[in-house]
Amino acid sequence: MRKIVCLLLSAMLTLQAVAQELSCKVDVLHDRIQNVDPKVFITLKKSLTDFLNNRRWTSDNYRPAEKIECNFLLNLTARTSENVYDATLNIQSSRPVYNSSYHSAMVNFVDRELKFRFDESQTIQFDDNQVTGTDPMVSNLTAVLAYYVYLVLGFDYDSFAPKGGEEYFKKALNIVNNAPEEGKSIKGWKAANGNRNRYWIIEQLLNPRFDKFRPYIYTFHRNGLDLMSQKPEEARKNILAGIPVLTKINTDNPSSILLQFFFNAKSSEFVNIMTQTPAEERKDYIDQLCKMDVPNTPRYRAIK
Repeated sequence: MRKIVCLLLSAMLTLQAVAQELSCKVDVLHDRIQNVDPKVFITLKKSLTDFLNNRRWTSDNYRPAEKIECNFLLNLTARTSENVYDATLNIQSSRPVYNSSYHSAMVNFVDRELKFRFDESQTIQFDDNQVTGTDPMVSNLTAVLAYYVYLVLGFDYDSFAPKGGEEYFKKALNIVNNAPEEGKSIKGWKAANGNRNRYWIIEQLLNPRFDKFRPYIYTFHRNGLDLMSQKPEEARKNILAGIPVLTKINTDNPSSILLQFFFNAKSSEFVNIMTQTPAEERKDYIDQLCKMDVPNTPRYRAIK
């Protein structure tokens, strides 16, 4: 289904050779790291860029114009021992909207629990069947990257077909279930590490308690944003109709990481949709959004 829709969205497609799925820009920030040859970070950036863009992540064939646009920003915050780094990882992705030049944000998340080992001679590799590898601290970097690639793919496919990203979310779950471990040094993969980490994102994506969340991803994009150019009122109503659905999910699962993960990417679009909604209609929707998306409450209230 994604391929069919992408053909419709990409009017300028050419008959170029088949390419990998991602068009990913990678940056590595290392201002806080002292007494390390800068060439190490140049090599790290190139290795990550090649890993994300050149590896085949799906069995689908993508033309260049169909690639998923994304950004991975690795910010090295400390060097805890030789070749071992603490870092944060900012992941962003988007998908095109039908009959427009607009790209809708799909993922916008910062992972603050990344620790890994890297040196210039290291080869960046990942195997779905052997996630931990021979050195957990080395493997943790590629496991985290692959996990978020599968989330990017899952959300993208979900936006083109109801629950179309199931295969990729299950791949992300496989990484969580077989994640690298090294005492308490490696975090983010376990329920006990906190309630806003990699474990809980994928657990909630696949948990029946959140079963109505993913169909709304499809409604929001295919019956909402993609319909805006042809039937804007219908598109807006389809998007607004899903807000009470999210409210029910939030009531049953307060402070869930999944909803905040969603709103991190979608809050600006909700604000824009609210401004197009008659004032007498928007109040209740804004009240619901404020309760679910607390960090963005000031933005919603500004248009109330």
